Amino acid sequence: MHLSVDELRSKVEKFRERGLNTQQIADELSLSQTTVQWLSASDYEVDEKPLDVKVGWRSIAVKGDRIETVSYIFCDIIEEMVGDEVDTIVGVSINGIAFAQAISSTLDLEMSVVRSINEDVGGHLSEVYASVEGKRVIIVDDVYSSGRTMKKTASDLSAAGADVKMCMVLVNKSWDDDVDGVPLRALIRAATV
Repeated sequence: MHLSVDELRSKVEKFRERGLNTQQIADELSLSQTTVQWLSASDYEVDEKPLDVKVGWRSIAVKGDRIETVSYIFCDIIEEMVGDEVDTIVGVSINGIAFAQAISSTLDLEMSVVRSINEDVGGHLSEVYASVEGKRVIIVDDVYSSGRTMKKTASDLSAAGADVKMCMVLVNKSWDDDVDGVPLRALIRAATV
């Protein structure tokens, strides 16, 4: 469903009223954090809106078998790019977790979860899932926009002792092919030209 700027702004306001931060709203709407901040501004100008592409992948997300099917493509890319040099798949909350679970299950690997805290602080590596210390990891998320979340996640994982081998997303909305030197692979690139 195509939403107007005013409809998107209304959705952002409703999410804010529910207590979601910019990162969480960006995840819910599949928009960049910059776009969400612009939509949140009381004096936003339509002519000054940031370039962004809204990614709608709900048709995949509503069924586990669809997520699993798409994850087979992720697995094929992992085998091509990294081979068996991976121990753990790290899902970035919230949207990367389902893909990480399906990939880890298919490849019989450990799984970890990183939760986004806010825009300024890195994420929290959940202690419920596998440790990343001394592990070769691949980070999985749904959408890569500015790269802010992925860069913070890769940095935090490296600081925790992980060897980040690759970052993977469903859609890359940029022209980036790496995240601070770590290969970035996407199933689809939807960058503006």
